[in-house]
Amino acid sequence: MAWSWRYEKADGTVVPTTGLPDVQEQPEYQSTQSDAESWLGEHWRVLAEAGVAQVWLLDDDRTVYGPLRLALD
Repeated sequence: MAWSWRYEKADGTVVPTTGLPDVQEQPEYQSTQSDAESWLGEHWRVLAEAGVAQVWLLDDDRTVYGPLRLALD
């Protein structure tokens, strides 16, 4: 299993990881769901500030859940 996040704008447009600040720290795939969720918990604010409005958790090509909204309130 390979866990990853798909980043989207509010309208569902996919946001490529290239150009997102500090996202280089995320490996393309993580070995466990827990690792992927922990990484997002540490970096969601940076993603939201860069224009990511929602994310989807993927296990290989299978959608596990989403959209999970990232809101700076």
